[in-house]
Amino acid sequence: MPSAFDVSHYLLTLQDDDAGDLISNLKLQKLLYYAQGLYLAMNEEALFPEKIYAWKHGPVVPDMYHFFKTYGANPIPKPNNFNFSVLNENQTEFLNEVYQVFGQFSAWKLRNMTHEEPPYKMAEASAGEITLGSMADYFKTYLTK
Repeated sequence: MPSAFDVSHYLLTLQDDDAGDLISNLKLQKLLYYAQGLYLAMNEEALFPEKIYAWKHGPVVPDMYHFFKTYGANPIPKPNNFNFSVLNENQTEFLNEVYQVFGQFSAWKLRNMTHEEPPYKMAEASAGEITLGSMADYFKTYLTK
């Protein structure tokens, strides 16, 4: 199983600097949330083991937030030496689709979207973890829309 670090770095390789398609820490956190939720719904297993929490500006993987927080609201550069072999072909295809669908939105649009979704709302009420179960349940219904 890849780590959230691996998934984050792969997503960062997908950004197109020339097109102005850049990923900030805020946007990356939301992409991780959507990737984890949809992967759970489709595969009945987690994409990465790290937990996601409900913070003020939406879902966050704390380790990844702290790793990238030095960039503030600025774009995070593409990794120079990402080892693509940490992901299998199905995972890379899946992440490509997640990025194609959700990467088109701004960080703040994604933030606002997550604030309207049950997994975030339930965890926000208890100021805690967004559980895998809540994500799986919600994203299974999301896929049938």
